Order: sequence, then C-alpha cells, then structure tokens
Amino acid sequence: MKQLPNNYSEIFKQLKEKIAQSQIKTVIAANKQMLWLYWQIGNEIIEQKKLQGWGAKIIDKLSADLRSEFPKIKGFSVRNILYMKQFAEIYSPEIIYNYNKLWQAIIKNPNQLIEKIKSIDNKNFEFPQQAVAEIQKSDNQNIEKVQQAVAEITEQNFLNSPIASITWSHHVILINKIKNYQQNFWYILNTIENGISRNVLIHQIETNLFERQIEQKKTTNFTKTLPEPQSDFANYLMKDPYIFDFVQAKEKADERNIEEQLVNQITKFLLELGQGFAFVGKQYHLKVSDKDFFIDLLFYHIKLHCYVVVELKAKEFDPGDLGQLNFYVAAVDGQIKSEKDNPTIGLLLCKEKNQVVAEYSLQGYKSPISIAEYSFSELIPENIKSNLPSIKEIEDKLHEL
Repeated sequence: MKQLPNNYSEIFKQLKEKIAQSQIKTVIAANKQMLWLYWQIGNEIIEQKKLQGWGAKIIDKLSADLRSEFPKIKGFSVRNILYMKQFAEIYSPEIIYNYNKLWQAIIKNPNQLIEKIKSIDNKNFEFPQQAVAEIQKSDNQNIEKVQQAVAEITEQNFLNSPIASITWSHHVILINKIKNYQQNFWYILNTIENGISRNVLIHQIETNLFERQIEQKKTTNFTKTLPEPQSDFANYLMKDPYIFDFVQAKEKADERNIEEQLVNQITKFLLELGQGFAFVGKQYHLKVSDKDFFIDLLFYHIKLHCYVVVELKAKEFDPGDLGQLNFYVAAVDGQIKSEKDNPTIGLLLCKEKNQVVAEYSLQGYKSPISIAEYSFSELIPENIKSNLPSIKEIEDKLHEL
C-alpha cells in the first residue's frame, strides 16, 4: 500500500473516540445510536475523500483497524462501511432537514401525506442542492436560518428524524432497491407506521407497492360519497392492482377457487390489503326479505371505522357487477353497521377493467365503491413444467451431494 495520508492517524483516533463515546452512551446495538454512528463514519469518509482523496485502499485499512480495535463489535466490514458512505451520501444534512420538516407537517396533519410525498423533487436521486433550493423558496424570509440549519447536522436532529426510526437492515434494502426520494421517504414512513419487517419491505418494493398505492389513479367514487377526510384516507388505502402472488389459480379459475385460497392464506391476504383490515368472514350470510344472500368476503377496517365488502370477479369488469355489490353494501349498512360506524365501502376486484367504462359505471351510485384489478402467480406452462425436476428428483440429487 502507498504511504498513508498525513492525517490518517488523527482521523482514525477521532473515529475511535466517537465509537467509544457511542459505547458509553448506549449499547452499540441500540438502533438510533448505531445509525447515528454509521452516519458519522460515512460522513467522515465523504469529507476525507474530498480533502485527501480517500479511496478503496484507505477504506480497507479503516475496516481492518476498526475491527482490530473493536473486535466485539460487528458491522465494520468493508462492505458495511461502504454502505455507511452511501447512507451519509443519500441522507445529507439538507435531506435530513427536509425529511424532518415533512415528517413534522404530516404528524400535525396526516391528510397532507400524499401532498407532501408529491412535493419531493424526484428528478435526481442525489439532489441535496435542489432540496435546499426548495426549502429556501418556501422560507425566503429565513434563508440565513435555513442555510445554517442544513449546514450541519446535530445528534438530536438525526435521532429525531424518521431516518433514525427504522433499522439498519431496512436502510440497506432501501439503498439497494430504491432510487428516488419520494419512494424512499414513503417506504420509511410506511415502515414506521405499520411496523413493516425487513422481509415484508422487500416484498412490498418488489411488488411495486408505492406505484400501486400512491401513483396509480384509483377508480372510486369516494370524493362524492364520503366526507373529508375519510374520502382521502379511504382512497389512499386502496391499491390497483392488488397482487395475490401466493395464489395458484387454474387457467379457468372461478371466484370460489380464488376466494378459498385467499381465505386459506388470510395472513398474506390481509398483508396485501394493507394495515387495519380485520377479517369478518367469507360467504357472509345476509337475509333480506326472507331471501338468502352471501357476500364473498367481509372485512372491518379499524382506522376507517367501517365495514368493507369485497366481491371477486374472475373475469373482465362488467358494469352489471356493481349492482350486486351496491346491494350488499346497502344491506350491511342496514343490518350490521352501528351508529358509531362510518358508511360501508364496497371493493370490486376483477381480472381486468377498462378504465373509462369503470369510471362511467360508478356515476349515479351513492354507496362508496372502489374498482380494482388483481393478479396472482402465473402458472408454469405445461411444456416447461414437464421439463422441470420433481421434488423427489431434487431431494435425491441433494442426497447424492
């Protein structure tokens, strides 16, 4: 290795002191302190790269020295230190300031969530200067104050940010899989709000949950049939399409086959529906004027404080499907809903829909209704399936190995 930079020993000593201070303050595994430490290390590397041209060899040396000095502490591998650098690059002081400001606004008024998400400039993933410009634009009277606030980041600023409220493993997933701030900020908030695990976060990103829940235009009549802010919240909770990737449906699957599989894997089904849905029953029996009727699936949404009627159609959307759903919604309102409950919502899930036809079909209905598509795991074609090894063949092969 070529000669170390003149200030390497001093910088290494300072990092040792920061790590030691972090150990004294709290156990290093404590999430917020660990993230703050990782951010400081990453930020120091960024600064030294600018000043001294630190490169891969110095990071290799830093990793080895930190592991030698703190053998009981995990997390100082070269790979993880490089993640720390990316972590500090993504969450620059400007971005932390901006995230905190957005988060506080959303906490004060949750109905501003979508508005605040869409206000984030997405043209460039690394946009700290753009963020500063936006902040300055909205706070022209306090530009100096804002510039000072974003020039440096204090421990308390960091620890109070949404960034410090999820785990390092969640951040690594976001670093690897998300490339813009709108999605990054929303997935962080969604993880905090709903206690999303690492594996669930991966699944949500891979199934494009942000696009399906935030970006996709929903086919509903909520604004005309529900009071604010319930209409906005109900619209936010809906997705399009819903992805039931745990369902293995036959080529000519009917509603009962799909419904049975959804109920058999109700935990996964509820996960896809979203936080707050409680399962009431399938083929839920209603008696109206001595006639028997059966709702495909009935739920109650804890946050919306209302029943949700779900009807499945294993075919393309047809305007006539809404008549039956509207009847079920009215019947639930008349027979089950209490005075404390909000109006019942109907959700029609179909294999596909023509957007214009669906929007026209909703006109005139006074019950709150949403129309969405769904998809599930595609079947393996028979000509491919026949060439795949059986479970027994795989087990035999593993046994040989």
